[in-house]
Amino acid sequence: MSPGAAGPLLLGVRHHGPGSARAVRAALDRARPRAVLIEGPPEGDALLALATEPGMRPPVALLAHAADDPGRAAFWPLAEFSPEWVALRWAQARDVPVRFVDLPAAHALAAPEEEGAEEPGTGAPGARAAGALPVDPLAVLAQTAGYEDPELWWEDVVEHRGGGAVRDPLAPFEALAEAMGALRETYGDGGRPRDLVREAHIRQRMRAARREFGADYAVVCGAWHVPALRARTTAAADRALLAGLPRTRVETTWVPWTHRRLARAGGYGAGITSPGWYAHLFAARDRPVERWLTRVAGLLREEGRQVSSAHVIEAVRLAETLAAVRGRPVAGLAETLEAARAVMCDGSDVPLALIEDRLVVGDVLGEVPDAAPAVPLQRDVTRRQRSLRLKAEARERELELDLRKDTDAARSLLLHRLRMLGVDWGVPTASRGGTGTFRETWRLRWEPELSVRVAEAGIWGTTVPGAATARAEAEAARAGDLGEVTALAERCLLAGLPEALPAVLRALADLAALDTDVARLAGALPALARSLRYGDVRGTDSAALATVAAGLAERICVALPPACAAGLDADGAAELRGHLDGVHGAVALLAGAGEGLRERWSAVLRKLAGRDTVPGLIRGRAVRLLLDDGRLPPEETARLMGLALSPAAPPADAAGWIEGFAGGGSGGTLLVHDERLRGMVDAWLVAVPERAFTDVLPLLRRTFGAYEPGVKRTLGELARRDPGIRRTPVGAGAAPEGFAPDLDPARADAAEQVARLLLGAA
Repeated sequence: MSPGAAGPLLLGVRHHGPGSARAVRAALDRARPRAVLIEGPPEGDALLALATEPGMRPPVALLAHAADDPGRAAFWPLAEFSPEWVALRWAQARDVPVRFVDLPAAHALAAPEEEGAEEPGTGAPGARAAGALPVDPLAVLAQTAGYEDPELWWEDVVEHRGGGAVRDPLAPFEALAEAMGALRETYGDGGRPRDLVREAHIRQRMRAARREFGADYAVVCGAWHVPALRARTTAAADRALLAGLPRTRVETTWVPWTHRRLARAGGYGAGITSPGWYAHLFAARDRPVERWLTRVAGLLREEGRQVSSAHVIEAVRLAETLAAVRGRPVAGLAETLEAARAVMCDGSDVPLALIEDRLVVGDVLGEVPDAAPAVPLQRDVTRRQRSLRLKAEARERELELDLRKDTDAARSLLLHRLRMLGVDWGVPTASRGGTGTFRETWRLRWEPELSVRVAEAGIWGTTVPGAATARAEAEAARAGDLGEVTALAERCLLAGLPEALPAVLRALADLAALDTDVARLAGALPALARSLRYGDVRGTDSAALATVAAGLAERICVALPPACAAGLDADGAAELRGHLDGVHGAVALLAGAGEGLRERWSAVLRKLAGRDTVPGLIRGRAVRLLLDDGRLPPEETARLMGLALSPAAPPADAAGWIEGFAGGGSGGTLLVHDERLRGMVDAWLVAVPERAFTDVLPLLRRTFGAYEPGVKRTLGELARRDPGIRRTPVGAGAAPEGFAPDLDPARADAAEQVARLLLGAA
């Protein structure tokens, strides 16, 4: 059963190798078999006709998943330079029967996870991995040939073989089969007993092909399997290996794949290190090095680097010189990258990393025709992507949305609904164009695994809105934590799911009524406030949610003061300080939901600011929030600071007060512009005893270290410029030098007009 013998043509290949793909095409042209058998799941036979459709563009993958559990899935990726794809298209172009002959996915997906994994580097391209293997065939062969790098050996022996006509296109397969035979004699199944079962099934399919076509057929499979397929075994022995295998019902389809997911670095065990480079080698008819470095120059020019034709010429010369010095037949990827780094990148690794990411690996995303089988939900997702002009791309990109525009609002709803279904095609990120609630920024990247996530989500419904609503209602029914259900309410409003809100609000009201932990209540309120804000932006009726939020805020106003005075330690005070900020921001958004809510919250803050039993961190923060809101006069702020920083106050408590008051991004700015408060802090620092100063130093460093560098420089300059003025006695009420006791209305009006012009206010 070897090339040239009376038997089938066994073409052992390395998956996703352009050299193997060219050799397979040459061998098939020479042998002209009556049928072609390819390593792959037989369930894919029904989908082979789709490979001829105009809408099919590699890289693609056969996806098989358990019908009752789409999460149990496996992929068989195929690129344009994959030998299996070349054999498939060769057979279809000549009306030669072509079939998949590997172990059915119905058995592979029913087996335990560790048994259904991939084989060695020249083995099956299934998607599941089982960890390190005892033997890597390519590594052993490379080491035998004196190479340390298996990829380098493979390039020299296979990928860089002469581009001219080969006298005997079958000779390379015979040589590789002989080498694999020696490895199988030494290593047996290579630590993969599952391969014995797969090979038994392939032999059974070969026997069926012999009965139909005689010996005139070809088998394209991983080179690792060739010795086992040549071995003389009986049909009874193979049937015994296949007897009793578990089985499950599976569904199969074609899905788009990406070059990045073909890369071994992506976790694909049968992957390659440079799919973009291999695609170039397969597509380039001549002068591959020159064409490759021309593409490199084009990429660098797009990124604003000055790269000329002279750079390309010099880089080609350097790559060829390096190959000659190293004794390689032609310049390979290593030589071209070194040449590009030296000539085009000025020796920098930064642009070289861009070349490796964009070209060596690449972001090519395949396409499959509309006729490919898909769950109804997938078809609805595809339809909405097209109607909203949201193209699925493998390269990560940012998408800025203005929710005041109908198309952008619809795109936002689609992305949020898909996230509700666990399909994270887009991830929200901070917006660089503004902080308004009508703006959203998304980071988009389509990964092949998302097709599985969509299939899994198909159990919730046949359309995106219906499935997202059903998923939200189910999550609300099983939610056991107040924070979880408030986050769910926010997601429902973001996703525009009004039908799911009643179930979510019932769960929210029930959990809020039973929860007595003020920290959990305070942690839940900001999410509700954000939900109301997003509801307003999208025009969603959120009156019921506002009622629940207002009731939650009232409970917090009652329970927070006792909780803050209940002997908190430093960690507890820090946690409540964060909740204090969150509730304060939420109350500002909920001001219209309850009469007098802001006044009641201000009364809570005043109570916290004036209680000695409350930790200094919380007292200082309460004073700061009141001051920022304009609800605490400067004189009262100075009085409270004077009390907190008086000699009678414990230094640690006083340092905590300063952290609460002056901490955060704007704390330093406040000290820069208010000389009176700055002088009081300075006077307290000077008066702290030496031993106590060592204890409070970490708190002070944490407070002042968070300031922007410019703010810290300004504070230092102010302290250096006039140390006498800044040390105002603690509690002094006189206005500092350069400041009047009250504002000058005429000068303030002029400044107000300028500020309005700058802000674009009416």
